[in-house]
Amino acid sequence: MIGTVNRVLLGLAGLVLVCVGGGVLAAAVGLSVPSWWPWYGKNDVLLSDADRDRWRSEGWWWPVVIAVLAVLVVLALWWLLAQLRRARLAEVLVDSGDGEGALLRGRALEGVLAQEAGALDGVARAQVVLTGRRSEPQARVRLLMEPHAGPDEALGRLTDEALAHARDSAGLAKLPAEVRLKAVKHRAERVS
Repeated sequence: MIGTVNRVLLGLAGLVLVCVGGGVLAAAVGLSVPSWWPWYGKNDVLLSDADRDRWRSEGWWWPVVIAVLAVLVVLALWWLLAQLRRARLAEVLVDSGDGEGALLRGRALEGVLAQEAGALDGVARAQVVLTGRRSEPQARVRLLMEPHAGPDEALGRLTDEALAHARDSAGLAKLPAEVRLKAVKHRAERVS
């Protein structure tokens, strides 16, 4: 979600800047510009004295300027905080049976799940990242597969063993997972 918002905002900002910059450049060079364009030639200024002083005496001008700037500051802070937000799940809520619950560190569960997945036959290395909410975690698993491994067998064992153990040990009703498989690069074997 954040990546999509970043791309859209950067794309829109870039499009506006390219259009305005191209129009200003065209006017400065002396090319013809549309009649509605605010700058016409090399000696034209961005804001004349009359333009700067036009709205100062109006009672609504300063509240509108302050409101627009406040909205821009709030949006900029929201965007900044969204960039700093961690995608990883810091803790998982475990039902302890007494109604209170316990917190399990997300990194601990990731480490155990990665270690168990990496120990499966045909898996060279495993990486696990927990995302989602602490009461409903989701796992993103990347498996680096050995050349001889069967993807269907490794995926089945990951689901039946490693993910099932993690789900049961954390007392979760479900642990959805997105699994990405990649093969180890290796040289071709010679047949003699």
